[in-house]
Amino acid sequence: MTTYEDVAKMIDHSLLRPELTEEQMAEGCEVAKRYNVASVTVRPCDVDMAVRLMEGSGVPVGSVSGFPHGCTTTAAKLYETRDLLGRGAKEIDTVINISKLLSRQFQHIETELLQMADSCHQKGAILKVIFENAYLTDELKMMACKICRRAGADYIKTSTGFAPSGYTLEDLHLMRRYAGQMKIKAAGGVRTLDKAVEVYDAGCSRFGATATITILEDWKARLKQMAEVKAAVQAVQS
Repeated sequence: MTTYEDVAKMIDHSLLRPELTEEQMAEGCEVAKRYNVASVTVRPCDVDMAVRLMEGSGVPVGSVSGFPHGCTTTAAKLYETRDLLGRGAKEIDTVINISKLLSRQFQHIETELLQMADSCHQKGAILKVIFENAYLTDELKMMACKICRRAGADYIKTSTGFAPSGYTLEDLHLMRRYAGQMKIKAAGGVRTLDKAVEVYDAGCSRFGATATITILEDWKARLKQMAEVKAAVQAVQS
């Protein structure tokens, strides 16, 4: 990691808390724009506003489907996903049906995700599937990886950020092992630069964050320090 973009373009700036006001949502979109992150992830009701505010920024708007429990019907998830795509969302984070996974109804999950991936890809959007690992055994995490791979998901994600716990390094390593060509997103607990470096080293391409300003200001300071050290070494050698 040697450039600003190495960290900034890993961040999905998260604006999903239910108590956020429209003013706070607008401020959050401005943060995503100013820091040029990978995406801004907003609640479904805020997609119209976010698309308008982010126009021309180069930062895509993402939203969520079946969030945060994953237990809506397939028809409801598909309607929500297609509605969000029609409103301009370019990334969809959907929650796997946790109950169906725990009940080992794997075909139901795969059929649902196949349709969701197809809906996203027809619009040139990407699909990220949230496992909510806090509730799953390692075997079910492995099965979820395999199902998502067959369904054509673009990313698999550890957590919603609303469960009893978020990502763990053990989960990231397991998911990386079974992800195939899918990318990994960490969520729930990436609040510092050191944690961002940790998930990068574990093989993540993205992470969800609310502490975007802190992480990226610390990264700027570290890059400056690294540049000063490099310059000092070069001065000594010359």
